Amino acid sequence: MKMTTLPLLGPPSTTRTATRLTRSEILAGLAARGAEQALLHQRAAAIRDESFGRQVVRRGVIEIGNPCRVDCTYCPMRRSNNRDNDQYFMTSDEILRRSEAIHSAGIDVVLLQAGETPKAVDRAADAIPKMIDAFGGRLEIILNLGSLSFETYKSLAGLGATTYILKHETSSDDLHYFHRGELLSDRMKHWYLAREAGFKMGTGIISGLPGQDYDSLADEIVFMRSMNPDMISVSPFVPADNTPLSVSPAGSVDDALNFLALTRIEHPHALIPSVSALEKNERGGQAAGLRAGANVMTVNFTGSAQDKYLIYGKDRFVVMADHVQTILANEGMGSRGSLYI
Repeated sequence: MKMTTLPLLGPPSTTRTATRLTRSEILAGLAARGAEQALLHQRAAAIRDESFGRQVVRRGVIEIGNPCRVDCTYCPMRRSNNRDNDQYFMTSDEILRRSEAIHSAGIDVVLLQAGETPKAVDRAADAIPKMIDAFGGRLEIILNLGSLSFETYKSLAGLGATTYILKHETSSDDLHYFHRGELLSDRMKHWYLAREAGFKMGTGIISGLPGQDYDSLADEIVFMRSMNPDMISVSPFVPADNTPLSVSPAGSVDDALNFLALTRIEHPHALIPSVSALEKNERGGQAAGLRAGANVMTVNFTGSAQDKYLIYGKDRFVVMADHVQTILANEGMGSRGSLYI
């Protein structure tokens, strides 16, 4: 099917309403290259511009700890590597100092991220009230700390955290269990518990995981319709040392960008980041993410501990403020603060 037959290439005035694509349209979009891919990305960017303007939400991430209880096949911070990795947890005061640097940079969205451990949750909980005070109450706090109990979600929301990210990574039951060693149904149970606790909710997938194909990526588009998430990310698979998938091929940036564009078309009002894995796998990947409809970029404020946070390996691409500013200037885009405060 030619991309020019898709309804997503209709007039811009129709874009604020979510489009539900047929499966054949999704598959055609995922496979698009050349002129058809350019049209797909332009359409997604037009939808983004109509919903948000040419403004990108900047957020600052602090990676507060690297041990993890989960043994994901794709992650160097997997449980099997805990003893070999240089483990760390930030104190609440260290988290506060890092957040003050974010505040000084004019950013009012802070993402606290860590491997899944109770200790990381405790450190975040201790830091949240201090951070809110430091920002004079005007702060969006996003947490990415894994599957927790409803009571813990409720407590974190009560402390002032705004948003929770719990990526399902793949909606295939078999692939999810193979790569994460846990049931998809359990992950999704915790996702909905976090929403019930009052959080704005984010999810995300990895594209190009071994065992995945266009059919399974199309399943992801359909799967997320019922979730109706506030934030959605797609990261191309990054093979990393010290993992079972270290010699697997990297995920296609083109596939990830097309998935991003299709997601924007189906979710015109979602926050969609242009993630660092795009830049890791292909120079210029994050700028391409903005051209495909993304509207969020994340600046790393972890400081010296960033070399120990091995989410994509020791040679991961770390996004700094000047990198984001250069991309925004080159793309003729501006930045803005949180949509939720």
